[in-house]
Amino acid sequence: MKLVLTTSFILMVLKFFAYFITNSSAILTDAIESIVNILAGSFALYSLYYAAKPKDEDHPYGHGKIEFLSTGVEGGMVTLAGSAMFIKGVFAFLNPHELQNLDIGLGISLFSGIVNYFLARLLIKKGTKFHSTTLIADGKHLLTDTWSSVGLVIGLIIIYFTQLFWIDSLITVGLGAVIIYTGISLVKESIFNLLDKADYVKIEHLISVLNSKRNPSWIDIHNLRVVKYGSVVHVDCHMTLPWYYTLEESHKEVDDLDKLATTEFSHEIEFFIHADPCLPKSCSICEMKDCKVRKNDFVKRLEWNMSNVLPDTKHTA
Repeated sequence: MKLVLTTSFILMVLKFFAYFITNSSAILTDAIESIVNILAGSFALYSLYYAAKPKDEDHPYGHGKIEFLSTGVEGGMVTLAGSAMFIKGVFAFLNPHELQNLDIGLGISLFSGIVNYFLARLLIKKGTKFHSTTLIADGKHLLTDTWSSVGLVIGLIIIYFTQLFWIDSLITVGLGAVIIYTGISLVKESIFNLLDKADYVKIEHLISVLNSKRNPSWIDIHNLRVVKYGSVVHVDCHMTLPWYYTLEESHKEVDDLDKLATTEFSHEIEFFIHADPCLPKSCSICEMKDCKVRKNDFVKRLEWNMSNVLPDTKHTA
């Protein structure tokens, strides 16, 4: 983020220089978005610092959710900037003016687009590696900025050869619309994460792992919940074990399940597992062949899936 902030500041200066020598509304649009990049990046940098703080008495689940707030703040800034650009484009279309030094402006815009592309790929790569929504959101924003620069360069080339200056206003309106869409998408993502919207992709992946590597004593798993706190994934579930297991034996099975999930997922994961004793009706799905207190015959293996793992109900065949 420090690298992105420093680079964004340099690009902002270059873009405003390009605007002053060309008088292009589209280039001004690109320059204003650079201001948003710097403001959003500054808050993102602080949120990464805050999210990395260890758990404390006031924040038992850590400080990771500030990353979702950071995404929302960035989305709000992007939406406001896009709206201003859209309005500027409409105004410029109604009051057309001649452009100058398009070759210099074209070169600066092309250079900015290339730099933003590599910064975006770096942020998305690091964000995916460290499971940081802040880095990924900022990377997506810069990637949108890259495609905006591509559109801007194409438009400037057309203007340079045709001298149709009204195209500049049209590009400004188009870029504003694209940026508004990006901002709204970031805000929606932030709200969904803050409201703990279920991440069904992660849940399905976890269920698939548990199905493929389950122990016979893991009779049933239900009431499973996955909540993301920044880069930390928190999982709650109920696990049905043989009723005659000692506390030590039950703890071992719970610990084995915890280790399986921790090993499978490359990022930090917390498992809070509640151990339930089996009931006579559980025998129909219990695969323990050496059970000496079986009350009913084994019927079939219960394949865990989204429909039977999420409800808070013990299962039967």
